[in-house]
Formats: sequence, C-alpha cells, structure tokens
Amino acid sequence: MEQRKTFLDGLEERLIAVILGLMTLLTFANVIARYVFETGILWALEMTVFMFAWLVLLGASYAVKIKAHLGVDAVLNLLSSPGRKALGLFAALCCIFYAFLLLKGSWDYWANFAGLPATEGRWLPLGFEEKFRDKSWYETENTPMPDLFGWQPLAWMESAFNQGERYEKIPRMIPYLVLPLSMALLLYRFIQTGIWVMRGRADRLIASHEAEEAVEEAAVKLKEV
Repeated sequence: MEQRKTFLDGLEERLIAVILGLMTLLTFANVIARYVFETGILWALEMTVFMFAWLVLLGASYAVKIKAHLGVDAVLNLLSSPGRKALGLFAALCCIFYAFLLLKGSWDYWANFAGLPATEGRWLPLGFEEKFRDKSWYETENTPMPDLFGWQPLAWMESAFNQGERYEKIPRMIPYLVLPLSMALLLYRFIQTGIWVMRGRADRLIASHEAEEAVEEAAVKLKEV
C-alpha cells in the first residue's frame, strides 16, 4: 500500500519529466533533419503539440499538489485558525465539484473516440448512452502508427477498436486520453488537499506568502554562509 501511495504522489512528476525529455529530443531531431539533411519529420509538429497539451493538463494537478496555483490569501490571513480551516474546506469542496464536472466533460468528449459510451445528464452522470456514434476509427493528421523494425506495438488496437481495419495513423483516442486522465488526477489532488485541510495539515489550497518569505530568508542565509 505504501508503494502505491508513493507512486501516485510522484505520478505527475514522472510523466512531466518523460514528456519534457521526449519533446526536447523530438524537436532537436526535427531541427537536425530539416537543416542538416533538408528533410524534416512530418509528424514532429503535431506530436509536439500533443505532448505540450499533456504537459499543461498534467501540470494542473501537479500544481495543486505543490500549491503553485495563483490565489489571494488576504482574507484568509485576517481570519483565525478555525476560520481559515472552514474557508479552506469550502474552497476545497468548490474545487472538487468543479474538477468533477471537468472529469465528466472530458470523459464525454473522449469516450466515443475510444468506442465507449459517454455519460448522460447535463451536470451529473445519470448513466451511459445506449446509442452513440463510434469514433474509434478517427485518426490523427500526420502521426503514423509506430513500427519498430517490423514490430507494431499498437497493432492490437486495430482488432480491438477498428474492426480489424488497419490504422494508417495513430487513433485520436491515444492523445485525447490526457483529458480524462488529467481531470481524474486533478480531482484526486483536490480531494487529497481537502483531506489535508480537514486534518489540520493545511489551512489553504495555495502557498501562503509567509511560506514564500521564509524560503527567501532561508536562501539569503545560505548565501551568507
């Protein structure tokens, strides 16, 4: 159980680090291919855009974890400790509800691309669609299916989602997966933060200015040493 908790706590960091590395390598390779070999990688721009979207959306939940989202704590600092806790819990509940709506909307957008039903209901999921348009055959514009010396690691998706028809490009369900994944992580982080506030480990969802000033003072002292 402890290993699972550790993995979840560092999930965004691992994914963001991998995506940043892949974006750097792909962009560098495309520059070399274009200006040295005068060819270029046709799908590099599209793939970079997809990875940047993954980076931003996954970064939202990571920012909740490290309290990096922007916020104003002027009112919080005027309240007593119980008041800050109450207001922090209220803010957490609002964010949890908002993240839940985002998760529902992102699932509804992505589901049909994966051959799955979207949810019914405007605000809350009231069940799943009985009839829906299967969009799992939709492909990206330029990014081809990976082929590693004859081995195609995503070939199984053709029989699973495309009735055995061959994908020329990767299906859109793969890059679009970041939508429900990132919103699920965002919901998880807000619930986690709400529990911290409820247990007294925090009294707000953002970093207080006092903490920032303490870090700056510590940095100054280290320089003096």
